[in-house]
Amino acid sequence: MKKETDSRQLKFYLYTGLCFLLLYSFGEFFAYRETFVRKMINSIFLVSYLTLLNYIVFEKILRLFRWPCKNNQRAFSFLFIAILFYTFGLYGWRQLWIELGIYINYTPQLPFLKAVFTHAQFSIASIIFFAVVRNVYNNIRLRKKNNQLRIEKKEAELNYLKAQTNPHFLFNTLNNIYSLARDKSDLAPESILKLSKILRFMLYETGSDVIAIDDELKIIADYIALEKLRYDDSLIVTLNATIENSKQPLPPLLLIPLVENAFKHGVSETRNKPFIDINLSVKHQQLLIIVKNSIEETFTTQEVKENIGLSNLRRQLALLYKDYDLTVRRENAVFISTLRINLTSYV
Repeated sequence: MKKETDSRQLKFYLYTGLCFLLLYSFGEFFAYRETFVRKMINSIFLVSYLTLLNYIVFEKILRLFRWPCKNNQRAFSFLFIAILFYTFGLYGWRQLWIELGIYINYTPQLPFLKAVFTHAQFSIASIIFFAVVRNVYNNIRLRKKNNQLRIEKKEAELNYLKAQTNPHFLFNTLNNIYSLARDKSDLAPESILKLSKILRFMLYETGSDVIAIDDELKIIADYIALEKLRYDDSLIVTLNATIENSKQPLPPLLLIPLVENAFKHGVSETRNKPFIDINLSVKHQQLLIIVKNSIEETFTTQEVKENIGLSNLRRQLALLYKDYDLTVRRENAVFISTLRINLTSYV
């Protein structure tokens, strides 16, 4: 990990140094066209020196400082030495290549201190340039890292909610099959067969982020067929769907909690004329599903309490969509769940 970080930092400073060289040479081109090539060669030696020095200062020396400013003597000592390298060191580096006959001295009569001061200005320009670019680069990387962490957190929470929802769903279904088996019903084998079909879907289809809404509708129909095995003909279940595009993507098993809630906390507790009415429509990427189910009529006002299925559904919606609305209410002996989703707001 450390080697990867060091390699990324070195690449950043190499590219930043190259950009500084090109930017400086761009100005040189218009001011000294006749000697531009030779001056650019000179600049390559100066910029390469400053690039390495800026790397050492920003990534090594400045990291030695601690806040509050206690026991920073060592860091200040290194910083003072770096200042000498930015001034006298840069001038000495220039003189080395002049002596080797590679660097062309265009100001031979310039006094020593003035020459040092002139090249110190070049150092200051490089420090400002590297500091600004480094700050922008680190901010971009920080935003990317935060976005990645948010995505990972969202995926982890979604997986946790699925890990809760799927066992909860299976637990309720197995309870239904147990009831049939306990009563020695001839429908028990059929219920197991239907359950295996649902399990196959959950195992092989729900691993992806989205499925076609047509597949979601099929699993809802299979679940209704499985649940109806527990009831006699007095239970009336209607499922109406108007779908503009059957391939419209939708997170798998997103709508099941509404239907499951209608069975477990609705008709299973209703004695007279139990019913479930499901209306689903998808038009212009606007999904609307209204689930109505019978409940026992009460003569006192009761607060609507959401079970784990609806609570998890609400949290999943918050993670998956920016524009949605889930409401639940009771009207006399009818419980109504309404879900509206703008499918274009998928995060």
